[in-house]
Amino acid sequence: MRISRKLLALTLLALLLQAGVPLVAYGQAAAQTTAPDSMTEGVVQKVDPTAQRIAIKHGEIRNLGMPPMTMVFKVRDPGVLDHVKVGDPVNFVVIMEGQDMVITLLRVAK
Repeated sequence: MRISRKLLALTLLALLLQAGVPLVAYGQAAAQTTAPDSMTEGVVQKVDPTAQRIAIKHGEIRNLGMPPMTMVFKVRDPGVLDHVKVGDPVNFVVIMEGQDMVITLLRVAK
C-alpha cells in the first residue's frame, strides 16, 4: 500500500509542477490560513462505501489551493455515502488530515 501512495503522490506532484501550481499551497500552512469551510462544487464519479471513499470531479479547492481535477477522497462520516450516487452534483468541504484529504461535509447540490 505504501508504494501505491508514494506513486500517487509523485504523479500528483509531477502534474502540479507541469501545471505551474505553487507547491506551498499544498502545505499545512495553506490549510491553516484559509477557511476550511469553503465549499467546493463537483460531480460524483464513483462511490466506494467499503473503503469509505468517493471519487469526485471537482472545481478549485480554494482552502487547499488545488486546481480542478478528479480525485478520490476519504470521508469522515461513511454514512454520507448512502445519500449520493454516480452523477450527483455535490458541494463539499475537504481538509488535510496528515497525508489524507478528508471530506468533512458532503451535500447533494439542488
